[in-house]
Amino acid sequence: MSVVWLNGRLLPADEARINPADRGFTLGDGLFETIRVAGGTARHLDRHLARLADSAALLGLPLPQDAAALADASAALIAAEGRVEGVLRITLTRGTGARGVLPPADAVPTLLMALAPAPPPAGPVEAVIARITRRNEHSPLSRVKSLNYLDSILARREAATRGAGEALLLNGAGRLAESSVANLFIVRDGRPLTPPVAEGALPGIRRALILERSDAGEAPLSVADLLEAEEAFLTNSLGLRPLLRVDGRAIGAGTVGAATAALLKDIDAE
Repeated sequence: MSVVWLNGRLLPADEARINPADRGFTLGDGLFETIRVAGGTARHLDRHLARLADSAALLGLPLPQDAAALADASAALIAAEGRVEGVLRITLTRGTGARGVLPPADAVPTLLMALAPAPPPAGPVEAVIARITRRNEHSPLSRVKSLNYLDSILARREAATRGAGEALLLNGAGRLAESSVANLFIVRDGRPLTPPVAEGALPGIRRALILERSDAGEAPLSVADLLEAEEAFLTNSLGLRPLLRVDGRAIGAGTVGAATAALLKDIDAE
């Protein structure tokens, strides 16, 4: 990362500065979007910007640039970095404020864009059911990408200590919500199913695309539903990962199934 876009300007990354009193730093008072860059283009940027705007409205967080301006800024950053493949992150905070929880009435937000190299392709994964934390399906924060990711961090740390690459989070009712960084799908009777947003699932961009483009549907899912499924996979904006084992038990045949393989081809073709 050599260049960033900060509050309307392209800057060398080593010259960019965030105020120590910024509420994104002190309180996690902000949002972010992670966007796949492929072929020099930020994929599904309109959907990401719409979700960012909706989330900002939910939190009463000012968004200083409209979608057209943000799209132009992202294109300028990608061009300045010269990356054809990568990961674009947009971070929006409420900006600085006096000490205390109540936001300032005259907040001046901080808006940052940064472009990182594309990660290696993510292959199949094994997961555990997180024991240490759960997703709060009653909180509006379960529906936004807030800067506070501590539940996910705790869950992923737990997965690592238990020898797995991912953790699945239950909601308060004991049903499946999502993974630490992705939406969950199972395949039952050949049809992909994913927990509804009301169950604590983030309204993911790729989740929405799969629901729109296939016969996939939404349904509350128990751990038993997952363990008895024909296939399972995880999705986020960067791609799709087959989920082969959970808590040491194989899902279906324990291999990449036909429905998962077909969706992987769709993503590769985007």
